[in-house]
Amino acid sequence: MKRFEETDECFILDFDPFESLEVTKLSLDDNNDDADLSVVAEKGPVACRDYPHSRHLCLKFPFSTTPHQSCCEMCFCYVCDLSAPCKYWTQPLAPHCNADSNNYREEQRNMQLQKRLTDASFTLDRGIHIR
Repeated sequence: MKRFEETDECFILDFDPFESLEVTKLSLDDNNDDADLSVVAEKGPVACRDYPHSRHLCLKFPFSTTPHQSCCEMCFCYVCDLSAPCKYWTQPLAPHCNADSNNYREEQRNMQLQKRLTDASFTLDRGIHIR
């Protein structure tokens, strides 16, 4: 569990050997559905939680298990490429909160980006993908 690196006759420890270890606090996941894998810690920022990300990739509000209208402070609209919620987030016909990377939404997204670029005096060949 705790690792060390051996260099000649010197051991460099990346932990405090005198720190007590509470086994009950090792796993961040209390339900033990998968005995082969347990997340015991994370280090540094997580891309789809701590940085701007499309709503359908959000880790705080998983797309498959939470209402699509929910969004965290780092979510953005996949279609508009603006901070969520956008003005079309919950519109009755094709709400943007339901957008993911399927082909129909990709076309909507490219049209929205084309409009924004046109408004800014740029042109874009519709066959080119922005991302």
